Amino acid sequence: MSEVPFVESLFIGGTWRPARDGAAFAVTDPSNGREIATVAAGAVDEVREAIDAAHDALEAWSARTAYERSEILYRAHRLMLERAEELATLMTTEQGKPLRAARTEVRYAADFLVWFAEEAKRVYGRTIPSARADQRFIVQHQPVGVVGAVTPWNYPISMITRKVGPALAAGCTVVLKPAETTPLCAVEVFRILEEAGVPPGVVNLVTVADPAPVGTEFTTNPKVAKVTFTGSTAVGRMLAEGAGRSLKRISLELGGHAPFIVFDDADPVHAAKGAAAIKLLNTGQACIVPNRYFVHASLATEFLDVFTARIGRMRAGNGHQEGVTVGPLIDAASVDRMERQVGDAVQRGAKVLVGGERLTDGEFADGHFYAPTVLSEVTPDMTIYREETFGPVAPVIVFGDDDDVIAMANDTSYGLASYIYTTDIGRALRTCERLRFGMVGVNDINPTSAAAPFGGVKDSGIGREGAQEGIHEYLETRLVGLSV
Repeated sequence: MSEVPFVESLFIGGTWRPARDGAAFAVTDPSNGREIATVAAGAVDEVREAIDAAHDALEAWSARTAYERSEILYRAHRLMLERAEELATLMTTEQGKPLRAARTEVRYAADFLVWFAEEAKRVYGRTIPSARADQRFIVQHQPVGVVGAVTPWNYPISMITRKVGPALAAGCTVVLKPAETTPLCAVEVFRILEEAGVPPGVVNLVTVADPAPVGTEFTTNPKVAKVTFTGSTAVGRMLAEGAGRSLKRISLELGGHAPFIVFDDADPVHAAKGAAAIKLLNTGQACIVPNRYFVHASLATEFLDVFTARIGRMRAGNGHQEGVTVGPLIDAASVDRMERQVGDAVQRGAKVLVGGERLTDGEFADGHFYAPTVLSEVTPDMTIYREETFGPVAPVIVFGDDDDVIAMANDTSYGLASYIYTTDIGRALRTCERLRFGMVGVNDINPTSAAAPFGGVKDSGIGREGAQEGIHEYLETRLVGLSV
């Protein structure tokens, strides 16, 4: 067996290097537990050094014209597309998603680079009339400063470009800490940024085995002006608390508990096909994946027949294998969560229509697999009704009244994505207005794009990513009062 490679994964001030003390940690393939590489385990001192490098590079980078910053992002976009297959293959090995889905993510990640390459040139100010004849008001937008960014494992490339793209376009500098389970994807993205011409110190990468000290450093270091985080609500709360004490800007994209409502006038077959496709997006490991399926009683039988059949046909396995549509969960704890939620639901009266078990035989023996699952007769007293699943388990609840289902859909502390299926445009608009979620898909399971604002309300986060809103998260507004 060949020796597992070591990757110099600290990129500080334009230099790739190992950790100063030689510390490292392993990166494994979630489909089989195989160690694929070791990477540097940075310490707090190296996080501070990265922040210093970003701070030193800020003045020169922010002074570059929007057109210069834009051209670098355009080059990064081209390089990412040229290396799309290599990036997708690495993502499937490191994160587990099927290769086809990994290819889609790489294209999505590149979209953020080109979108914000264009938005860099559209950071417009304005003039405001004054009541005084000898005075003019000018509004300008300036980069907020050094950004501390933390990205998740479930979308290990696109979540980087969704943060770094607008930060660079705005004239900010960045220190990024990627997820501990997917640092190799981050390394390759930063190699692209380096090759595209991002100057030394403008982007810095620190891989760590223990993320907690990084969050503390980001929220307490006076050189960091903004923190951006995608991950769990629990960690987001801690970062928000720390940022609040030092009055730093913060944006958070956190958990979700999306409802999927099928009204009585919907096409149950069409709805079931969409429901199955979105449920197993990234093996259910996406914050926008539906966690509660509300189906009108008049359509329940036909919907469940199609939904269960399609979920049951999904093939789990190593994402590199032809025909695999469901990859592994990221770790053993995730599989344990599936078992706990399904076990609780069954104990309280839910029925398993398909799946409902950990996959352990043959090719699944050393990986983190759970069978795609559909539960019926789910009730509000079950854990799965309240707790984010983040896996391939779909709980179905039958309803009969529009007001009741909207109340049930809103009965959560989360507020990211939601979905409704109906052929009545009036009902669609009325429901959108009543749902307390940042995004609503109407007969649409993919209401996302680099050009569209992404984000939630309540425990699902603060701020928006993508679209025009995305770059303004990295800008401060300055007023100039000019006496003439």
